[in-house]
Amino acid sequence: MIHAACVANELGGKVSQSLQKAFESVYDNFKLHFYKRVFQRLESREASLTLVETYSIEVINSLNAPTVSEFAKYLNISTANATYKVQSLIKKGYLRKERSEEDRRESRLIVTERFHEYAKLSSVYVSKVVGRIEETCSKEDLATFQRVLETIATDLMPEVRE
Repeated sequence: MIHAACVANELGGKVSQSLQKAFESVYDNFKLHFYKRVFQRLESREASLTLVETYSIEVINSLNAPTVSEFAKYLNISTANATYKVQSLIKKGYLRKERSEEDRRESRLIVTERFHEYAKLSSVYVSKVVGRIEETCSKEDLATFQRVLETIATDLMPEVRE
Protein backbone atom coordinates (compact mmCIF):
# COMPACT_ATOMS: atom_id res chain seq x y z
CA MET A 1 0.00 0.00 0.00
CA ILE A 2 2.82 2.42 0.85
CA HIS A 3 4.59 1.50 -2.38
CA ALA A 4 1.50 2.35 -4.45
CA ALA A 5 1.22 5.75 -2.73
CA CYS A 6 4.88 6.48 -3.45
CA VAL A 7 4.50 5.51 -7.09
CA ALA A 8 1.39 7.67 -7.40
CA ASN A 9 3.18 10.56 -5.71
CA GLU A 10 6.20 10.11 -7.99
CA LEU A 11 3.97 10.05 -11.07
CA GLY A 12 2.16 13.12 -9.81
CA GLY A 13 5.49 14.89 -9.52
CA LYS A 14 6.39 13.96 -13.10
CA VAL A 15 3.02 15.15 -14.36
CA SER A 16 3.46 18.38 -12.41
CA GLN A 17 6.96 18.91 -13.85
CA SER A 18 5.68 18.14 -17.34
CA LEU A 19 2.78 20.56 -16.91
CA GLN A 20 5.13 23.23 -15.62
CA LYS A 21 7.48 22.79 -18.57
CA ALA A 22 4.58 22.95 -21.03
CA PHE A 23 3.17 26.07 -19.39
CA GLU A 24 6.59 27.78 -19.32
CA SER A 25 7.14 26.87 -22.96
CA VAL A 26 3.85 28.49 -24.03
CA TYR A 27 4.55 31.56 -21.90
CA ASP A 28 8.10 31.85 -23.30
CA ASN A 29 6.85 31.53 -26.88
CA PHE A 30 4.38 34.38 -26.41
CA LYS A 31 7.10 36.54 -24.82
CA LEU A 32 9.60 35.73 -27.55
CA HIS A 33 7.15 36.59 -30.30
CA PHE A 34 6.26 39.87 -28.57
CA TYR A 35 9.91 40.85 -27.98
CA LYS A 36 10.79 40.00 -31.56
CA ARG A 37 8.06 42.34 -32.80
CA VAL A 38 9.14 45.10 -30.39
CA PHE A 39 12.73 44.89 -31.61
CA GLN A 40 11.58 44.91 -35.23
CA ARG A 41 9.79 48.18 -34.49
CA LEU A 42 12.91 49.55 -32.79
CA GLU A 43 14.95 48.64 -35.86
CA SER A 44 12.56 50.52 -38.14
CA ARG A 45 12.41 53.50 -35.72
CA GLU A 46 8.65 53.06 -35.18
CA ALA A 47 8.94 52.58 -31.43
CA SER A 48 9.03 55.57 -29.16
CA LEU A 49 8.79 53.91 -25.74
CA THR A 50 11.60 52.95 -23.40
CA LEU A 51 11.43 49.52 -21.79
CA VAL A 52 10.24 51.01 -18.49
CA GLU A 53 7.56 52.99 -20.32
CA THR A 54 6.54 49.86 -22.19
CA TYR A 55 6.07 47.93 -18.97
CA SER A 56 4.35 50.91 -17.33
CA ILE A 57 1.75 51.30 -20.08
CA GLU A 58 1.14 47.55 -20.09
CA VAL A 59 0.48 47.65 -16.33
CA ILE A 60 -1.80 50.68 -16.64
CA ASN A 61 -3.78 48.97 -19.37
CA SER A 62 -4.09 45.76 -17.35
CA LEU A 63 -5.22 47.67 -14.25
CA ASN A 64 -8.09 49.07 -16.34
CA ALA A 65 -8.01 52.86 -15.88
CA PRO A 66 -6.27 53.19 -12.51
CA THR A 67 -5.48 56.46 -10.78
CA VAL A 68 -1.82 57.47 -10.50
CA SER A 69 -1.96 56.40 -6.84
CA GLU A 70 -3.35 52.96 -7.73
CA PHE A 71 -0.66 52.53 -10.39
CA ALA A 72 2.07 53.52 -7.92
CA LYS A 73 0.67 51.30 -5.16
CA TYR A 74 0.40 48.28 -7.47
CA LEU A 75 4.05 48.59 -8.55
CA ASN A 76 5.17 49.58 -5.05
CA ILE A 77 6.83 52.77 -6.34
CA SER A 78 6.52 56.33 -5.13
CA THR A 79 3.69 58.49 -6.39
CA ALA A 80 6.29 60.95 -7.68
CA ASN A 81 7.98 58.21 -9.73
CA ALA A 82 4.60 57.04 -11.06
CA THR A 83 3.64 60.62 -11.94
CA TYR A 84 6.88 61.05 -13.88
CA LYS A 85 6.20 57.87 -15.89
CA VAL A 86 2.58 58.91 -16.52
CA GLN A 87 3.59 62.38 -17.71
CA SER A 88 6.08 60.87 -20.14
CA LEU A 89 3.44 58.49 -21.53
CA ILE A 90 0.95 61.36 -21.90
CA LYS A 91 3.54 63.45 -23.72
CA LYS A 92 4.22 60.57 -26.13
CA GLY A 93 0.50 60.11 -26.79
CA TYR A 94 0.01 56.66 -25.26
CA LEU A 95 -2.03 57.80 -22.27
CA ARG A 96 -4.47 60.48 -21.20
CA LYS A 97 -6.05 61.50 -17.93
CA GLU A 98 -9.79 61.61 -17.52
CA ARG A 99 -11.61 63.04 -14.50
CA SER A 100 -13.37 60.37 -12.48
CA GLU A 101 -17.16 60.57 -12.54
CA GLU A 102 -17.38 59.24 -8.96
CA ASP A 103 -14.79 61.61 -7.46
CA ARG A 104 -14.01 64.69 -9.54
CA ARG A 105 -10.81 65.23 -7.50
CA GLU A 106 -9.10 62.22 -9.05
CA SER A 107 -8.25 61.32 -12.61
CA ARG A 108 -8.24 57.93 -14.26
CA LEU A 109 -5.43 56.89 -16.62
CA ILE A 110 -6.83 55.92 -20.00
CA VAL A 111 -4.77 54.32 -22.76
CA THR A 112 -5.13 55.95 -26.16
CA GLU A 113 -5.57 54.62 -29.68
CA ARG A 114 -1.80 54.92 -30.10
CA PHE A 115 -1.41 52.36 -27.31
CA HIS A 116 -3.98 50.08 -28.94
CA GLU A 117 -1.98 50.17 -32.18
CA TYR A 118 1.11 49.18 -30.19
CA ALA A 119 -0.83 46.46 -28.34
CA LYS A 120 -1.71 44.82 -31.64
CA LEU A 121 1.85 43.44 -31.58
CA SER A 122 0.69 40.77 -29.17
CA SER A 123 -3.07 40.62 -29.69
CA VAL A 124 -2.79 39.74 -33.38
CA TYR A 125 -0.52 36.82 -32.56
CA VAL A 126 -2.76 35.66 -29.71
CA SER A 127 -5.70 35.67 -32.15
CA LYS A 128 -3.68 33.65 -34.65
CA VAL A 129 -2.77 31.04 -32.01
CA VAL A 130 -6.38 30.87 -30.75
CA GLY A 131 -7.53 30.30 -34.32
CA ARG A 132 -5.09 27.42 -34.64
CA ILE A 133 -6.34 25.97 -31.35
CA GLU A 134 -9.94 26.18 -32.59
CA GLU A 135 -8.98 24.41 -35.84
CA THR A 136 -7.15 21.65 -33.99
CA CYS A 137 -9.27 20.88 -30.92
CA SER A 138 -12.74 19.46 -30.45
CA LYS A 139 -15.54 21.64 -29.06
CA GLU A 140 -15.36 19.70 -25.79
CA ASP A 141 -11.61 20.24 -25.50
CA LEU A 142 -12.06 23.93 -26.32
CA ALA A 143 -14.69 24.30 -23.60
CA THR A 144 -12.41 22.57 -21.08
CA PHE A 145 -9.42 24.65 -22.17
CA GLN A 146 -11.41 27.86 -21.82
CA ARG A 147 -12.64 26.83 -18.36
CA VAL A 148 -9.07 26.05 -17.27
CA LEU A 149 -7.77 29.39 -18.58
CA GLU A 150 -10.58 31.29 -16.85
CA THR A 151 -9.86 29.46 -13.59
CA ILE A 152 -6.17 30.29 -13.87
CA ALA A 153 -6.92 33.97 -14.56
CA THR A 154 -9.55 34.47 -11.88
CA ASP A 155 -8.74 32.03 -9.07
CA LEU A 156 -5.18 30.75 -9.27
CA MET A 157 -3.18 33.98 -9.60
CA PRO A 158 -4.31 36.17 -6.68
CA GLU A 159 -0.87 37.82 -6.41
CA VAL A 160 -1.45 39.60 -9.72
CA ARG A 161 -4.40 41.56 -8.33
CA GLU A 162 -2.80 42.44 -4.96
